[in-house]
Amino acid sequence: MTTAPILAAQDAEDLEVLSARLQDAVAKVGDLKYLPKKRRFVAVVNRFQWENGARTNLRVRSGLHFDGVLSVKSKNIKMGAPGAVLSLLAIRFTPVGDGSENPGGKVELTFSGGGAMQLEVECLDAALADLAGPWAARGRPNHADNEFEDE
Repeated sequence: MTTAPILAAQDAEDLEVLSARLQDAVAKVGDLKYLPKKRRFVAVVNRFQWENGARTNLRVRSGLHFDGVLSVKSKNIKMGAPGAVLSLLAIRFTPVGDGSENPGGKVELTFSGGGAMQLEVECLDAALADLAGPWAARGRPNHADNEFEDE
């Protein structure tokens, strides 16, 4: 099996690329972990392969991590329900200052249904890699009416 290329993000523009790749990714709450001793946040998700074009409905298992994470907060997510499924809508970075003196900031992962996670980071340092080959998805996310088709 060939190793998938790793996409890295070290600024807000890079993170927009990762966010686009991860739009409509689904994950179980238990697959989102903060490792405080390593100052790392990791997520294993099943992402929709938007980059393959409009004619394919494929998902792929992917790993995402952020390094230099100082804290993680969640809102409207049942962290005590590891089997609950979340659908990722977007990831955004808000710097603390102008970025020259302090490269830190906040990374927000926004999920459908009003859930969100906020990572306080020393600097933006993220990477995404596919972990397995793609498989056929039963449906396609539909953004015309903010509803999702069966998966």
